[in-house]
Amino acid sequence: MHAPIGNFDSATPATECLGELTRPVADAVRHWSGGVPADQIVYVDTAAEWADTATFVEHYGRELLEQSANCVVVTGKRGGGTTLAACVVLSTTRVDVNGVVRRHLGARKASFAPMDTATGETGMEYGGITPVGLPGDWPVLVDPAVVDLPYVLVGSGRRRGKLLVPGKALAELPGAVVLEGLGVA
Repeated sequence: MHAPIGNFDSATPATECLGELTRPVADAVRHWSGGVPADQIVYVDTAAEWADTATFVEHYGRELLEQSANCVVVTGKRGGGTTLAACVVLSTTRVDVNGVVRRHLGARKASFAPMDTATGETGMEYGGITPVGLPGDWPVLVDPAVVDLPYVLVGSGRRRGKLLVPGKALAELPGAVVLEGLGVA
């Protein structure tokens, strides 16, 4: 199969390579529902050492920078309570944690989650966290620019490999909320 974006040596529908994915991501693909069929989610095998966006686009093509999104885990705190959420923004932007995210979560303070919290709560590897397969009770905040892409490159749950997902499918994930202004230049 040819990847819908990028020039990868190997591209396979994620439904056909569940063993390459972490358990929560494989389970999400296995039980996929929504307007976009699961077989439109594509897994591309990539080297773990090129997982970070800057080195990834250097190796696989600069054009992917505009078609890549980062998924980061944030915590919102108010009183004694903590809310975990994921934010999905284009790789060319950063998450407005102290503005849009904090207000949406109704938090007094919002920040990026510590690495051990992000990996422990998601069951995914740091540098490969993806919005596909996150805990069902989490808010998944998605920037509209991500949703507008025909396909977006995101993590696969591991540092090795990436998922190519139709942007509109990310707006259909459990807990997804499309938030204007989430990603800022």
